[in-house]
Amino acid sequence: MPEDIAEALPHDDHLRGYAAHYPEVVGAGSLREALRAEAARAGYALDVGVPPTPLARRAAARISAGDRVAYVTMDVRRREFRVHCRPSADGDGPELLGGTGDLSAAVAALHSWERGAGAAELTARWPFLAAREASAPGVAGAVEGPGAVAARWERLRESAATFPSPGRHELVEAAFREPRLRVLSPGLSMQWLRFSRRATPPIRFVLPMAMPLGDGRRYRVRTSDGEMREVTGAAEAVAAVLAGLPDDVTAPPDGPLDRPPGP
Repeated sequence: MPEDIAEALPHDDHLRGYAAHYPEVVGAGSLREALRAEAARAGYALDVGVPPTPLARRAAARISAGDRVAYVTMDVRRREFRVHCRPSADGDGPELLGGTGDLSAAVAALHSWERGAGAAELTARWPFLAAREASAPGVAGAVEGPGAVAARWERLRESAATFPSPGRHELVEAAFREPRLRVLSPGLSMQWLRFSRRATPPIRFVLPMAMPLGDGRRYRVRTSDGEMREVTGAAEAVAAVLAGLPDDVTAPPDGPLDRPPGP
């Protein structure tokens, strides 16, 4: 059972949060090994490696095909293998992105991509994939105007759910549930979850902030005056951030941000 697997994992194991939805990945020891095993069963010779980021090496994988690269991650909120196929270094062709709960479908699509199938063929054969023109450096995801804060929260929650780091997803979701924090613009820097009154430059992160300490349990909180403290659990970390907010940071009584968090 997934719960039994989770209990057998050490507290600092990066796969603990994935046990409920990805028992075969936990059983294999990493996403890389699960992909390799599935590719072997299908008779494919995928070049499966790991991303350069140490924290991602058990819960993410990198597939190489010449100067092209694809990444696979897992959504911690539900069973969904997220596939991101990038174009070659010269930027020829669109990115391919999508997610599926079927590991064999993800592996088969990656095999077709590795063998050089084009975007039209891949999206027609594998409907979970969609083509998107590669973003120019420095402008990816730029959003301004009244929806900027909501857009930053949406991107942050998606990133925290699909790019693994122990304790990060729990911290982001706990912060998002608090109306006083949802009205602020969030950001991640050096593992710190920061908040700003502004979503567009000049952005100043002078409010209290929090970061996971890598074991999925402990967090560090830094107040506006630079004081540091350690707490246990994402809820306690968020409570400490809220306690240090200035009184004039208030949530609107009603509005698009004042809603229950989605999945």
